[in-house]
Amino acid sequence: MKLSRRDFAKALAASAGMAALGNPFGHLNAAESAHLNILCWEGYNTDEVLGPFRRLNPGATIRAESGTSDPDMINKLRAGEVNVWDLINVNQPWARAQLYPAGLIKPLNKERFMPYFDKMAPAFKEPYPLAFADDGELIGMPQRYGPFSFVVNTDKISQKTAEEEGWNLFLDPSMKGRYGVLTYDNWNVIHMCITAGVNPFKPLQEADFVAFKETAETIFGGAKLLSDDLVAMNTALVNGEIDAYFTGGTYTASPARLDGLSNIRAITPKSGPIDGKGGVAWIELTSLVNNPKPTTLAEDFLEFVQQPEIAKAVGFAEGTYNPVSQMGDPKVFSLWSAEELDAIQWDTIEEEMSLSVEYDKVASYDELITIYNAVKRA
Repeated sequence: MKLSRRDFAKALAASAGMAALGNPFGHLNAAESAHLNILCWEGYNTDEVLGPFRRLNPGATIRAESGTSDPDMINKLRAGEVNVWDLINVNQPWARAQLYPAGLIKPLNKERFMPYFDKMAPAFKEPYPLAFADDGELIGMPQRYGPFSFVVNTDKISQKTAEEEGWNLFLDPSMKGRYGVLTYDNWNVIHMCITAGVNPFKPLQEADFVAFKETAETIFGGAKLLSDDLVAMNTALVNGEIDAYFTGGTYTASPARLDGLSNIRAITPKSGPIDGKGGVAWIELTSLVNNPKPTTLAEDFLEFVQQPEIAKAVGFAEGTYNPVSQMGDPKVFSLWSAEELDAIQWDTIEEEMSLSVEYDKVASYDELITIYNAVKRA
């Protein structure tokens, strides 16, 4: 689903107002490079987001390409595409742990961007630690976020039961043939580790690999449906073909919920093996690529997406809907209708985030994905 005409009109009005004020987000002149290339997760590449910015910068070549995974996008920069991209949008651990130490991104202007943290939701207002390098430099701005565990049809499995049983739900023999697996492989590996009682973010021992393999065999063996299509998975859930699906969250459940199907609900377990937590949360950071031929439009765009109407457009990109850190600002929050807040499960988002550890690099990923793929094929 796309933004309503009313929302899009607001974005257009906002861009017109910015232009009337002298275009604070576009500073092109003949001596500057009139381009902007963004490597991102879907959302920043929509007309609702890029269209108003293009109108602020007539004549500029502005494009965005959606990646398939964080490592894939990072590898593009490592392969020499720092010469191509101006901004990169990936999940939270990569900027501090890999991109900045490798010289692939560079610091943002603190004077320009720090004031925006004051308007963010409490968890990001601190400001958010992973937005900073060890040397104190600001290396990314947070925006979209959410918990990501699994999804149930609450007409079949109550929210309370799902939260209390957590990942053990999928090990229950009575669930065999009643659930699907949304095959987001990296996330499946993380979630199968947690289901096995293993912390995937720490190096594993032989016993951990054995537990992971047994858990993967149980989950794949009991699944009625495997698909990497969230629409197909939600459809199966709505039609009663399945009662739950393994790997999912606000991000995947939101389209069905926005259609009024509030019985489709993302679940965050009440407990788990990582410091007592069973959920995992992702938070996107957008960073400035260390392009040897920089464009002023990169920081202009990063500031542009902090504005209320555009932050809303990013959160409500076509197809999936997510909260954004800027919702701590009443001007941003007021743009969400009651139905839209219900779609992103705003009533429980703070609690669910508190029950989740932050997404991180899987320490023994190569070994785990080898086991995972073998079991999946079998």
